[in-house]
Amino acid sequence: MTNEKVDYSIVIPVYNEEEVIEHTYERLKTVMQSADGNYELLFINDGSRDKSVDILLQLSEQDKTIKIVDFSRNFGHQIAITAGMDYASGNAIVIIDADLQDPPELILEMIQKWKEGYDVVYAKRTARKGETFFKKQTASAFYRTLRAMTEIDIPIDTGDFRLIDRKVCDQMNNIHEKNRFVRGLVSWVGFKQTAVEYERDERFAGETKYPLKRMLKLSLDGITSFSYKPLKLANYLGAFLSVIGFVYMLIVLYQKLFTTTTVTGWSSIIVIQLFFSGITLMMLGVIGEYIGRIYDEAKNRPLYIVKDIYQHEQASAKPFVLK
Repeated sequence: MTNEKVDYSIVIPVYNEEEVIEHTYERLKTVMQSADGNYELLFINDGSRDKSVDILLQLSEQDKTIKIVDFSRNFGHQIAITAGMDYASGNAIVIIDADLQDPPELILEMIQKWKEGYDVVYAKRTARKGETFFKKQTASAFYRTLRAMTEIDIPIDTGDFRLIDRKVCDQMNNIHEKNRFVRGLVSWVGFKQTAVEYERDERFAGETKYPLKRMLKLSLDGITSFSYKPLKLANYLGAFLSVIGFVYMLIVLYQKLFTTTTVTGWSSIIVIQLFFSGITLMMLGVIGEYIGRIYDEAKNRPLYIVKDIYQHEQASAKPFVLK
């Protein structure tokens, strides 16, 4: 496979997907066999603790199109996608999760759009099956908030399921941010982009790899990577509260000098103090998020460490990839 030209690289991040990985492989294989051109199935094992790698190794013994990049530990979904783009050899790179919520059959439609001249073809969800009302509403609120807060046109109701051209992938590989929001970066690099619509299926098996905690982390990465408006909001809110505090001070002085009104208790003062303190701590938290990301960049650690690379019954150790 290494001596053949690769037309399509299918990047599949994998984290504890032993219940579904064989089905994912079979559907991807069926789809790519009907595509015109050579392809590789590039599985990125993001520190799985189950039998995902063992299953992939068994499959690779019979299929030379399979390539496995095995991380030394779990580095996160966005980093796994990044590694996939680093190791992809194709002229077109497709990113798809292993859980089969995104239908592999849509890849053929993406390829057709790519041949029409589009450099990025992203999948836009028209429905999300099997997800709770809370998950749907919070996801909708996040995408619309992100669009409102940034000057980059990041499409709403889209995930990481997309096709990107080789030149887009090369530009993405030149971006070295640590806290990555890949779909936002793809929009940021530009090029000619279009969408294909689909209904997202329920997860085939296993558990979601994006619980609330990880969704909040991804949301923060998206907002802080592409918007400074939270910092501006801190300035505006601080100025607004300062004005309120000054007005309240004038009222107190007026009551003291020109009226007989006396303060019978300190309850109102305590309430106001707690309110102002809460706002201050909240704004410090926002600033801290940005400072923390600056700290991550300053450390300049590699995005991920690769333990092994497996391809067609061969394994090669690679201590780390420095980006």
